Amino acid sequence: MTVLPPELRDQAEAIKARYPAGRERSAVMPLLYLMQSVEGHVTRDALREVADLLGLRTAEVEAVASFYTMLRLRPTGRHVVSVCTNLSCALRGAKDVLRAARDAAGVPEGELSEDGLITLHEEECLGVCEFAPVVQINAANHDDVTPDGVRELIAQLREGRVPEPSRGPAVGSFKEASRILAGLEPLEAHA
Repeated sequence: MTVLPPELRDQAEAIKARYPAGRERSAVMPLLYLMQSVEGHVTRDALREVADLLGLRTAEVEAVASFYTMLRLRPTGRHVVSVCTNLSCALRGAKDVLRAARDAAGVPEGELSEDGLITLHEEECLGVCEFAPVVQINAANHDDVTPDGVRELIAQLREGRVPEPSRGPAVGSFKEASRILAGLEPLEAHA
């Protein structure tokens, strides 16, 4: 089954064309992000489609997709909330932030809330230790988050509002974040 509709197939070809002849396999990450922007996660069909686009084996594409936590291989909520629990964040209370996030999102076990709105992910490292503890919402950072702060962030998501991050613009959904990470314009820019 084809994941990409014709208009996105053209965008996939444009992504592939960014790379010199003989180096097209370098497009695997942005193409996986493009696939994820369609269905909210990278499906088996998406892995096969990327492999076909690049002349690779599906296993080669899956090896990349399964390595990176920002590429989701299972159904994912409209919003992905990642809580960093690495050393700097842990020392500043990240486990309490994660517990509060689980309670607020209604995700006691696993990652996906029952209503499918939120995927809660414990992240090994988000790379901004100086702002610990850090929470990402749709790949946008929220710095110095407390348990009460994460409850408020999740409450805003439940109200249909995407909280403003510490830097840069808010990203409306995980699918939209994936589109941006593929190197494409956000959809609302075309509206």
